[in-house]
Amino acid sequence: MRDESAMLHSALRCAEPAPPAERSKVVSLWHERARRLGLSERLSPDFSPLSRRALSELAEQHRALYTHALPVMQVLHQQIVNTHSMVLLTDQRGLIMHALGDGDFLEKAEQVALKPGVLWSEDSKGTNAIGTALTERRATLVHGSEHFLTVNRFLTCSCCPIRGPHGELIGALDVSGPQEGYHPHTMALVRMSTHMIENQLFVDEFAQALRIHFHVRPELLGTLLEGIAAFDESGRVLAANPNALALLGLEAGSVTAHSLTSLFDIDVPALLERRGGPGAMARLNLRTGQAVLARIEAHAGGARRLAVPQEPMRLAERAAAPPQAPRGPRAPTLADLDTGDPAISAVIGKVRRVQGHGIPILILGETGTGKELLAHAIHNESERRAGPFVAVDCASLPESLIEAELFGYEEGAFTGARRRGSPGKILLADGGTLFLDEIGDMPLALQTRLLRVLQERSVLPLGASRERAVDIAVICATHRDLKDMMRRQTFRQDLYYRLNGLVVRLPALRERQDLEALMDSILRAQAMPVARFAPQVLAAFHRCPWPGNIRQLSNVLRTASVMAGDSGLIGPEQLPEDFFDELSCDAAPAAEGAAPSAREAGLKALRSSAVGAALERNAGNVSAAARELGVSRNTIYRALRSSRSA
Repeated sequence: MRDESAMLHSALRCAEPAPPAERSKVVSLWHERARRLGLSERLSPDFSPLSRRALSELAEQHRALYTHALPVMQVLHQQIVNTHSMVLLTDQRGLIMHALGDGDFLEKAEQVALKPGVLWSEDSKGTNAIGTALTERRATLVHGSEHFLTVNRFLTCSCCPIRGPHGELIGALDVSGPQEGYHPHTMALVRMSTHMIENQLFVDEFAQALRIHFHVRPELLGTLLEGIAAFDESGRVLAANPNALALLGLEAGSVTAHSLTSLFDIDVPALLERRGGPGAMARLNLRTGQAVLARIEAHAGGARRLAVPQEPMRLAERAAAPPQAPRGPRAPTLADLDTGDPAISAVIGKVRRVQGHGIPILILGETGTGKELLAHAIHNESERRAGPFVAVDCASLPESLIEAELFGYEEGAFTGARRRGSPGKILLADGGTLFLDEIGDMPLALQTRLLRVLQERSVLPLGASRERAVDIAVICATHRDLKDMMRRQTFRQDLYYRLNGLVVRLPALRERQDLEALMDSILRAQAMPVARFAPQVLAAFHRCPWPGNIRQLSNVLRTASVMAGDSGLIGPEQLPEDFFDELSCDAAPAAEGAAPSAREAGLKALRSSAVGAALERNAGNVSAAARELGVSRNTIYRALRSSRSA
């Protein structure tokens, strides 16, 4: 039965209308499968979703999928906006992890539990696009009455499974809407979005491996249809994406038995010799004899041997190995950053007008205002979005190391240099975007070298004898007054005018008019449940000077959301203690003998409310209340004395 269903489904090509008789037969097979699972068409929706905490843990468990999929979902939603539809991301079981959609349809979807935290596998819902796509392991359209459950028959749903870098099933991407809004192009958009997620996951997983991007048609290189194969430094195949498997004529399970030589009839040294400069293409021959055009990616750090048992590194090598940066959420799009503040909207409007024209961008603003987020969003919406985004904080690097970090070095270039050298941040950004944060802290001598790189489009690593071509876009940021630094001759005038094609300034958080929308956006971006805030907390947030700006707000929200747990309500007792200290420091000192200001009185009330609630929950036990709030017992006693004297 399964083989017959798969054969018929393969003939349907779900992005296009199928002959009615053929379509009816395969849907009947799907419905019969649901009945064998013991399901009834009159089954009611499941209104028992995962708790907020469990949903957050699920997002953390699938962090790579979640963070790569969210920006793609945003773009997909923009393409179908105002069609009364929603975009859904699930795990490999069909459990919905995230949803974006038009407000009116979200309400209808709630009626059938089409929302985060609910399982939409075939076992639980019968025939539906999510569950059936995961069961069939292929793109699936389920329209109107084709749904098994009667309550779901107002829907039309297009879903495509998402495969991980090794070909494993890791989730699904779905667009659902009312059946009268069906359009055949929807499935094409879902498929394209899925390919984008899969390719990003693949490149991210094998960022340090030797990779070949290839296709028989040169115009398809760099598109979603290109094949990508990854190899270790010996030439053994680590993995290949679905497009590569199709071009090579191989199954996912057999590709790792091959080598670079058996697939492309070339060894690693010969391949590297044919790599060429940035964007260069090489002609290779497949194992079938078919000629292809290829782009060869090989990073100086060497290939990672993924999923291959390794001998432990010697202690000296381990000490010298570069730390692996934790994978954080991907930066949002420009649309995600536009949460209603007029100044931010104006900045985004200016950036969009210069995109694609090669104009450098300089971002000004206080520390923590989101300069790197803006830079990453600019990269994500540029023609370089498939390339790397490399950020360098010039203020955090010692002056003695910044030259090696930026420009790289050859083996033996200086005492303590890493074996095999280091490519440097500029070369790592080749083909993408280099973000130089706090450019005002770059030493004057290195400003001269950076200017030469920007003019010549080439870089000379320390100890190297020849320059290497580099293709990068540069975005800079600083909180300093660069014009004043030029007057004091601590910042080069020629470099300034090379970098400031468009200068934009991000407002401080205390100046913004979109605080609550920004809070909601931050919680969503961190995969935290969107919480409800007690009125006194919102009032305190609006009073806070936020000296750490968005970075500080983000940390406060993350802590408070975890403290709130399943209740989803953030009251004074969920806020970190140093937040109250921030409000205390901001209160203007009163003249001796003067009555407390309204702000000071409000702060005391807020602190007392948190302490009082904690003491009530712990039956008056001061030690237990202090542990819950993460403060000392003296802090509790001070708050009690303050409230009694008020």
